[in-house]
Amino acid sequence: MVAGYFNSLYAMVCEMAPYLLLGFLFAGLLHAFVPNQVYARHLAGNGWGAAFKAAMIGIPLPLCSCGVIPTTVGLRKSGASEAASTSFLISTPQTGIDSIIATYSLLGLPFAIVRPIVALVTAITGGKLVGMLGNRKSNVDIKTADDDCCCNEHPHNHEAHSPASSFLKRLIEALRYGFIEMAQDIGKWLVIGLLIAAAITVIVPDGFFASFADRPVLNMAVVLVIAAPMYICATGSIPIALSLMLKGMSPGAALVLLMAGPASNVASILVIGKVFGRRSLVIYLLTIVIGAIAGGMVIDYLLPTEWFTGHMVMTQSCCHPDCCTTDGPSWLGIISTFALAAMLIGGFVAKRIESKHNKKNQQTITNMKKEYKVGGMMCGHCKANVERNIATVAGVKNVTVDLPGGVAYVEGDHNPDDVIALVQSLGYTCRLQS
Repeated sequence: MVAGYFNSLYAMVCEMAPYLLLGFLFAGLLHAFVPNQVYARHLAGNGWGAAFKAAMIGIPLPLCSCGVIPTTVGLRKSGASEAASTSFLISTPQTGIDSIIATYSLLGLPFAIVRPIVALVTAITGGKLVGMLGNRKSNVDIKTADDDCCCNEHPHNHEAHSPASSFLKRLIEALRYGFIEMAQDIGKWLVIGLLIAAAITVIVPDGFFASFADRPVLNMAVVLVIAAPMYICATGSIPIALSLMLKGMSPGAALVLLMAGPASNVASILVIGKVFGRRSLVIYLLTIVIGAIAGGMVIDYLLPTEWFTGHMVMTQSCCHPDCCTTDGPSWLGIISTFALAAMLIGGFVAKRIESKHNKKNQQTITNMKKEYKVGGMMCGHCKANVERNIATVAGVKNVTVDLPGGVAYVEGDHNPDDVIALVQSLGYTCRLQS
């Protein structure tokens, strides 16, 4: 069984790695070359148009359900409407250019097409409903600012540079963001998803879900109960969905996992309820659940099943431990797997070094230093958002956030209540440690 587990894991990663690397590249290019102002300029108003634009902006962005929350808060502060903010909040974690490409690699073209379409429809509907029925006032102060949003992290400065120099700097930033920051943000969750997928392939008996294949709605309900509270990124959910389909789960139930899993988890639910209000939270959750189930029923009842299982048959020969081919993974897959592994390991090591460096530096800071325990940070976007906002508090001279430890080190003669209130307004928990 152990050998079968590692064979399944290795074959699955080899199949997925080239597309993941391509997705990371596209994610970096979007981050570095799309102007910051695009993300907030067209998102005013509570009509269908604002919700549609927000969903279209959010679908290709490679943000997870934790990273999208501070980004959405930033958009809201910049003047985006509740409808647009909610639409962005729903569509962004469900997809991403990296997850769309990875979906194609493991689940085939039909899934790669249906997934963003369901995200688009769900996001527009949820955004419009919040615009009509949501809270009149959220816990976010709206103001005009170009630098509150996490998506403003890349260096679109206004200094004079030659076109070639500017292009080269943005290209370097794209590579840094795509292959370093993105790897740090979703690497852990991607690895967890792959490990779970390989375990499912080996442990769950063949045809387990086929025993109630004639009840796809029950399939979807079980998946929804399990996936909704868990944290899993849009890319990490793909191998899990594939493994469950290989065990007989319906394609529609797999779509429910792909849509509901990345868009909802306990942490994001708590933060959304606090920042946007309970009514908006209820609409948000109902829209995701109903949209995912509706999309799953369309696949299971209205579309040809072979559209969604044909690619799975080809993948099964690579991912199933009992059906290994003599050809094995391609050289491209093998090389990409080693490159992906090096990237993920490098990101993990860099995080550990950064954490130790931050802790060491704090030992030499003056007595006007305080530590704050910040809860809810799960990616680089969260870290940057907290650092940037705390730095605006009166009296703060320096701020460093240790993401793995969840601690913000703030230097300067400042009022701790101001820091706590500001961080909590961003949707995180915050308390003074020292």
